Amino acid sequence: MDQNWIFRTTPRIVFGCGSVGQAGTEAKALGISRALLVTDPGVKAAGISGTVEKALLSAGIEVVVYDAVEPDPRIEVVEKCASSARDGKCDGVVAVGGGSALDIGKLAAVMRTNEGPIGKYFGIDLVPSPGLPTVLLPTTSGTGSEVTPIAVLSDEGEHLKKGVVSPYLFPKVAILDPGLTLGCPPGVTAASGMDALIHGIESYTSIHASRFTEFLAYKAVETIAGSLRTAYANGADLEARTRMMEGSLWAGMAFANSGVAAVHAFAYPLGGEYHVPHGIANTVMLPYVMRFNMVGSLKRYADLGPALGAAECG
Repeated sequence: MDQNWIFRTTPRIVFGCGSVGQAGTEAKALGISRALLVTDPGVKAAGISGTVEKALLSAGIEVVVYDAVEPDPRIEVVEKCASSARDGKCDGVVAVGGGSALDIGKLAAVMRTNEGPIGKYFGIDLVPSPGLPTVLLPTTSGTGSEVTPIAVLSDEGEHLKKGVVSPYLFPKVAILDPGLTLGCPPGVTAASGMDALIHGIESYTSIHASRFTEFLAYKAVETIAGSLRTAYANGADLEARTRMMEGSLWAGMAFANSGVAAVHAFAYPLGGEYHVPHGIANTVMLPYVMRFNMVGSLKRYADLGPALGAAECG
């Protein structure tokens, strides 16, 4: 475990039911006067992006909407989104949706101020300068994209998922309103919830874990394990949705600093080649990776037992 460490995260986090109404004031405080609102068709149809747009307009912010984000977004999607930001002369990005919408929003923000193509930035610390200020609002409890410096795209030509990792991808503000997850379908709730749980597990057992990420990851695993079944079975349970959003947040903050490991490494090819949803791919790989890694880190995995609800043996 690292004894000397640096911790980075989103500088401002607004949490609570109804906090979506603060999107306008938060964007205004960043100096945004014309926002690109990034979302997907499902979030738009649910009326959620409309609520965010209303909050922005109420704060006197002009809005340009890009609502064509797709699951496992392709390189072309971020290029079109960035073009919308340029053509609309936007000076900030507000993204609302699942991990794909948030990732596209983050990438569009940096592509607005850095020359493309996006492919030249695949890798770690290759983005040369900051992007537009961003405000992110997740509608699932899973990816933690609102507090990570990471965005992932699908390269259809190579059948791979590729990532951009840069501190410039941290948003300026994350707004986490559990109410936005109440309409999340059971299947998405389960898959995204497992993604968050695995973030916590892989962060806690990472060789790059610190005392701080260990604390966050353990609490994330404990909280998600105690709430995911309820959120899946009864999506209208606001208490369970709130706990899931807290757990996802903590897991995201943890793995953004410790990294993830082999579960994600094996899951990405499944998504890139066969378009298996990320949370499901992670879930499929988890038991095999845990069984392999446990030999070298038995105590770390044993420590997670109580957090996962396992009874003590012997």
